[in-house]
Amino acid sequence: MKNMMLTWPFWALLSAAFAALTAIFAKVGIENVNSDFATFIRTIVILLAAGMMVYVTGNWQSPSNVSAKTWVFLVLSGFATGASWICYFRALKLGNAAQVAPIDKLSVVFVAVFAVLFLGEKLSLPNWLGVILIACGAVLVAYRA
Repeated sequence: MKNMMLTWPFWALLSAAFAALTAIFAKVGIENVNSDFATFIRTIVILLAAGMMVYVTGNWQSPSNVSAKTWVFLVLSGFATGASWICYFRALKLGNAAQVAPIDKLSVVFVAVFAVLFLGEKLSLPNWLGVILIACGAVLVAYRA
């Protein structure tokens, strides 16, 4: 079990499980509140949780030791995360969680394409087939006849 906790698939599956709970909890939570305000509340909770994690694990680093490039890309990532959350909560407010979440997971497809275009990563034919299947699957799960 301890060795499994050191692997990326273990943490990726936990991430997926928590992301699923996020959709369910958020859908119930935004029922009687503005989606932007709900995103604000969620962000405060995440900030506190992340701060506590850094404190408990002893992983604090001096901000002055972080390179300018790292700062720029982490700030850009933060803006992208904020935009994603705002859009996600608005979509959840307007639609069904079982439809919104699969479309949100098209991010997997976008990551694959962006990684090839901007990071120079290579995907094999089976990898591209998987990307296409994920895209098709997300659309089919979200489709309501």
